[in-house]
Amino acid sequence: MDVFTFQALRQIARRTIGTTSRRQFENKVPEKQKLFQEDNGIPVHLKGGVADALLYRATMVLTVGGKTFGMLGL
Repeated sequence: MDVFTFQALRQIARRTIGTTSRRQFENKVPEKQKLFQEDNGIPVHLKGGVADALLYRATMVLTVGGKTFGMLGL
């Protein structure tokens, strides 16, 4: 019974994996390379847009806040 179950599961897995539809994704790497290599005076860590700017600011706030909290705790 165990051998039959194992073979059945193997066959189902093979069929499922082999027949899944593959999604085609557009290659956006060349566009991103152009964006990040452009010489426009913006630091590379902010060239990604609004999300990068928010992430950078949040990191700076947490860093300065943590340092202040640490200094006041001494």
